[in-house]
Amino acid sequence: MQILNFAHPLTEEQLSRIEELAGAKITGVINIDSQIDTAKPIEEQIAAMLDRTGLTSEEWQTKPLLVNLPSLNYSAAAMLAQLHGRMGYFPPILRLRPVTDSIAPRFEAAEILNLQAMRERAREKR
Repeated sequence: MQILNFAHPLTEEQLSRIEELAGAKITGVINIDSQIDTAKPIEEQIAAMLDRTGLTSEEWQTKPLLVNLPSLNYSAAAMLAQLHGRMGYFPPILRLRPVTDSIAPRFEAAEILNLQAMRERAREKR
């Protein structure tokens, strides 16, 4: 499983926990800067971020990927739309949470959200 990380760098502790949660070995992490220029249209900026992963069209569709989305809400929303277009489904995403009672801000891997499964369950409510 390859991680596409559009947020802060992931620690060894977080990576170890992600492997536990996923039940799979991490084969690599691609860190992509997700800073955007708010004065410019977002679609092209998000497309450029995804292009910087270096993944081919075939890899987008076949490689096991886990995405750590950017924190900015509209960046994350636009990214999900583009990921679905490239992959043909919603990718699993990582959810981090603050560590309770930590003196310095720290985050731990909380869960992996299977967005495609969520979508399928939501369709039953139509």
